[in-house]
Amino acid sequence: MYPLRRNRRLRQSEAIRGLVRETIISPNDFLVPLFIVEGKGVKEEIASMPNYYRFSLDLLQKEVKDLWDMGLRSVLLFVKVPDSLKDNSGTEALNADGLMQRAIKTVKDIAPDMLVMTDVALDPYSSFGHDGIVSEGKILNDDTTAILAEMSLSHANAGADFVAPSDMMDGRIFEIRSLLEDEGFHDTGIMSYSAKYASAFYGPFRDALDSAPVDLKNVPKDKQSYQMDPANREEAIKETLMDIQEGADIVMVKPGLCYLDIVRDIREAVDVPVAVYQVSGEYAMLKAAAEKGWLDHDAVMIEQITSIKRAGAQIIASYFAKDVVKLIS
Repeated sequence: MYPLRRNRRLRQSEAIRGLVRETIISPNDFLVPLFIVEGKGVKEEIASMPNYYRFSLDLLQKEVKDLWDMGLRSVLLFVKVPDSLKDNSGTEALNADGLMQRAIKTVKDIAPDMLVMTDVALDPYSSFGHDGIVSEGKILNDDTTAILAEMSLSHANAGADFVAPSDMMDGRIFEIRSLLEDEGFHDTGIMSYSAKYASAFYGPFRDALDSAPVDLKNVPKDKQSYQMDPANREEAIKETLMDIQEGADIVMVKPGLCYLDIVRDIREAVDVPVAVYQVSGEYAMLKAAAEKGWLDHDAVMIEQITSIKRAGAQIIASYFAKDVVKLIS
């Protein structure tokens, strides 16, 4: 009862605020997305993602060393595939000497203990920019999941610790887990993008990989037939529980800030780790606002990351990972 209890006593200095702080950010919270391209000596900034880069394999080595030295121990790999290698079936995704497979080996050669997760979806390899096979204006679910399973096996053979299916096809976790088990990859984990919404926040990412859906007749103009409706909440729980039943070890909510209610719902419903992807649009908005002088970049960045972890995320995939770790160190 006031004045016997004054809550401000626990806020009056940085020392006491730090002592009673409920949510603590550390390097162990982060999964660092990395964009890989062919070539040598390539470190090209992504125009819509200031201060974020695509790396060729030789320069990826230095980036991985830097991450390791900063205490960042987990990476999530994406590849930008040349148009000449794209088709409707993602054939290049199964190439044992493909860019993704070489990127996995590069990371493991430089930092054997770095946890390597890999993106599993057809859109970087698709001539149509979709996460699955396109036929007569539709995305073929079951034909796609068979390829995703083979793609996952290829990544496991190359040395990936976890595969991360981001496609939102029905049943793909079961197909992937079954094939990995059949081939003896019992320890290869699956981080499923379980609640991935058809969000407008993905634009800069699609610029980074040149993976936006193409505008052609008989090609869906967007991904709303397989990614989730942003208006739906209960559906996210259903999707997530199904993925866990099919064999997912970690589940993910994507995007982050606009979906923290979903993060909390899922955290309370499941007993596996929950990841959040703070996506490219979230990153780009803060960078743009800070460049204009409208927001304090570092203060807002920390507040955003803290809110994501406070909501229940145990793993945060974020383009801010290096910036955050530099700041808190």
